[in-house]
Amino acid sequence: MTQPSIRLRSGQEAVLRYQGGRMGISAVPGSGKTWTLAYLAANLIKRGVIDADQEILVVTLVNAAVDNFSSRISQQLQVEGLLPGYGYRVRTLHGLANDIVRERPDLAGLNTNFQIIDEFECDRIKSRIAKDWIASHPGYLEPYLEYAPNQKNQVFSARQNLPRTIEQIANAFIRLAKDRELMPADIEKKLGKLQIPLPLVRMGLDMYTEYQNALTYRGGVDFDDLIRLALRCLRSDPSLLVLLRKRWPFILEDEAQDSSRLQQEILSLLAGDGGNWVRVGDPNQAIYESFTTASPQFLLDYLAHPNVEERTLPESGRSTQDIIDLANHMIMWTQTDHPNLGVRNALTPPFILPTPWDDPQPNPPACPACIRLLTQGMGPDEEMRHVVKTAQSFLEKQPDQTVAILCLSNERAYKYAELLKQEHVPCVDSLLRSSSSTRLSTDAMVTILRSLADPTSSRKLAEAYKIWRRKAHEDEAAWKFHQGVARLVGKCRNLEDYLWPSGGQDWRAETAEEGGEPAVLDELRAFQGLVQRWHSAVILPIDQLLLTIAQDLFLDPVELALAYKLSTLLRQMSDAHLEWRLPQFIDELVTITKNERKYLGFSADDDAFDPDRYPGQVVVGTMHKAKGLEWDCVFLTALNNYNFPSGAPYDQ
Repeated sequence: MTQPSIRLRSGQEAVLRYQGGRMGISAVPGSGKTWTLAYLAANLIKRGVIDADQEILVVTLVNAAVDNFSSRISQQLQVEGLLPGYGYRVRTLHGLANDIVRERPDLAGLNTNFQIIDEFECDRIKSRIAKDWIASHPGYLEPYLEYAPNQKNQVFSARQNLPRTIEQIANAFIRLAKDRELMPADIEKKLGKLQIPLPLVRMGLDMYTEYQNALTYRGGVDFDDLIRLALRCLRSDPSLLVLLRKRWPFILEDEAQDSSRLQQEILSLLAGDGGNWVRVGDPNQAIYESFTTASPQFLLDYLAHPNVEERTLPESGRSTQDIIDLANHMIMWTQTDHPNLGVRNALTPPFILPTPWDDPQPNPPACPACIRLLTQGMGPDEEMRHVVKTAQSFLEKQPDQTVAILCLSNERAYKYAELLKQEHVPCVDSLLRSSSSTRLSTDAMVTILRSLADPTSSRKLAEAYKIWRRKAHEDEAAWKFHQGVARLVGKCRNLEDYLWPSGGQDWRAETAEEGGEPAVLDELRAFQGLVQRWHSAVILPIDQLLLTIAQDLFLDPVELALAYKLSTLLRQMSDAHLEWRLPQFIDELVTITKNERKYLGFSADDDAFDPDRYPGQVVVGTMHKAKGLEWDCVFLTALNNYNFPSGAPYDQ
């Protein structure tokens, strides 16, 4: 059977002629770089360039891309009549670093059973350290602050003000120090040699020291440590390097514009001076540069190296010609006319080219009327109302279309999601830190736990009852009945007389004597037994308590799976914080319900995102998370010269 031929663009053909050595590929948006790299991996396997005990190593940036790459390579191998799943390994950079350290943890100064402290716990540690530092250094930052006398408490205490700023400084300081391979003692030594005081460096060093002590206490490392320690292992043991070079004779790296210096050095060592290393990326899409130590300059330097074969993937069928012209003009304007000379090299060629007329993905026709620039001045809330109203109007006229509202931050996107729900506009918020389905299920658990943590509060028990019966919302009459029961529970003055009646004190019996309806009394009896069961489980470890509640609270398999995942998270927290009690675990869950922390559940919303699954609904997300996704209608919000300064005198 003849396999269907694949139509390749000229740039793709040049890439697929690769035989070995070092090659760098600069790819524009929509040029098919992921497909090309996967095809190249399959092509190398087909040509038999590796032995049976070797693999093509494909390195990508995020977990979501791992399955995508594996699937594409497997599909191409099947097309070629080869066995899928063999001859290649797809890893994230951090996953690769973990593999290396696990080979020789002794070289990294770690035990064989070392643990990786997840991002959630690392953020919590930094947040606590920042708050403690502010509390223990009153007046330290006064020379750097400007505020009215009556604003001091707000500046120093409000979570979104100084505490968050100090936490961000700590995070940036720690990341940069680890990228420079500097431990606290190294910085302390350098600081001691200086003749001038550096108060802000001292502040960062103090927090870095506390942070590393916290990691050591937990017997673990963070993700930045993994990169640093993997590099140490490779430098320390030539035999390990020989072993890994033999295992992975070809390295294909995707999203190379978002690699840091240490990540690049790891891959460079694995490839060796005469090794085979292909790097693909778009220097103009280096989104990680804004919040990590990554820099597109590393890829640009690689492309310019005389021993590197440079290729481009300039053709893209994603956009109309006028959008392509605008993007290319942005590159030219930045390089030649940007008012700030220091950023004129921020964007670089290749310029985007349209696909040939007979390409399988031809460019869509120009549509000037499809692009609307709103230039009138608006405040944030006014803009939000306008965007929501316009999106609603669009969907009313074209209910089968896909729509997205994109924001700069999760916090702003969350406000859009809330307003859309208030206006009864179908909304999907899966691109935020955690999906609404995850937050709703977690909020239900929080409500129950709050009641258990405060067993004398009738109000909290009434809220717990409404959560238990929340499914009745769909039936107006049934929900009215349950609201009446909740109000009755909320009026109980002494909950012990309801939950644990003794000595003639029985609130439910008194309610019956006062003419309580049989249905209400039956409901009170059922809820009483349930709450007694929950209170009895309070003495159990937190993960078992959570699962006990979940069995009574959830019926949906997805919700039960989420409860299991939450219980695992809290068990990890419990192991790291032996002093924690119920209120602290509740606080941890609240960060998920408030969308302050990314937490993946088990709903389809939390998997790899496909906009086509949500026609007739408004998807809300950040511009970063939307990279590579496409909708029929997109609202880009807050496009002003405060959020996107151009260096012009009129910038805000």
